[in-house]
Amino acid sequence: MKKIIYLVLLLLVAGLIFWLGKRFGSTNVSQQVISNSTIVREIAELATLDVQGSASIKRSNIEDSGGWTDNWKKAFFENTVWVSIPYQAKYGVNVDEKNFKVQQNNKKIIIQLPAPKLLSYELKVDKMETSNKKGLFLFQDDETYTEVQKSLYKSSRAQLESNSTYIQQSKEKIQKLMEQYYAPFMKDHTLEIEYTDDTKAPALN
Repeated sequence: MKKIIYLVLLLLVAGLIFWLGKRFGSTNVSQQVISNSTIVREIAELATLDVQGSASIKRSNIEDSGGWTDNWKKAFFENTVWVSIPYQAKYGVNVDEKNFKVQQNNKKIIIQLPAPKLLSYELKVDKMETSNKKGLFLFQDDETYTEVQKSLYKSSRAQLESNSTYIQQSKEKIQKLMEQYYAPFMKDHTLEIEYTDDTKAPALN
C-alpha cells in the first residue's frame, strides 16, 4: 500500500512541475522533469510485479504399472509423498548508476534499464498441504518431507526465474508507469525503454 501511495505522489509531483513549467513558460523545468533520473529510477524500482501461486511435487517409488510386483510393492514398501505449498514471488529491476540511464534524443525519451528478473521468492510453509502413502514395512520419516521441500523450492524457483510470461508482464508494468510519468510530454515526444541485459539492447554509453 505504501508503495502505491509513493508512486502516486511521484506522478503528481511530475505533473505539477510540468504544469508550472507550462504556466511560467520555462523549458528548463520541462527538461528537468524529462531527465530527472532520480525519480525515474525510483519509479522503476517500485514497479515490481507481485505473483502468487502454488508449487507442488510428488515423489514415489511406485511406477503404477499395474503388474503383480507393483501391487506387492504398494502393499509393503510404497513410499509416496505429495507436497503443495503456496508461493509469493516478485519481479522487477535492480537499478544502480551503472546500469541505468535517461537521455533525450530530439523528440525521443530513452530509458535504459537492466532486464526484469525474479527478485524474491518465498514458499509459505505454514500453509503447506501434504499427503503420503506408506507400505506396511515402512515407518513415518519426517526427513522425507524436508528433502521434498528443498527439492520443490529449487525446482519451482528455477521455473519462475525463466518464466518469460512474468518477465514480459513486469516489462509491461514498468512501461505503463513510465508512460504515466511522461504523459504530459507524449504529445511532442515518444518514449522508448531499452533493457540492457537483453541481447537486442545496446550497451550504455
